[in-house]
Amino acid sequence: METQNITLSLPKKTLQKIKLLAVKHQSSISKMLTEALEKIADEETGYEEARKRQMEWTEKGFDLGFGSSKLPGREELHERR
Repeated sequence: METQNITLSLPKKTLQKIKLLAVKHQSSISKMLTEALEKIADEETGYEEARKRQMEWTEKGFDLGFGSSKLPGREELHERR
């Protein structure tokens, strides 16, 4: 995987906390940030794909099993016996 360096500005207190977390997890700040950002990107992409799929299903509709016959009307469905 090809990488590219970036410059990141963080508050000093936040950076201190992140450094301690990195040591605790035997990781680097770079690796931790990469994993966190990948997770955010994957979640966003997954949400968009699911949203598009739902919109397609909504527009297409669902087969309710009536085939080509006429759907029953309200009166027929709620007929009191």
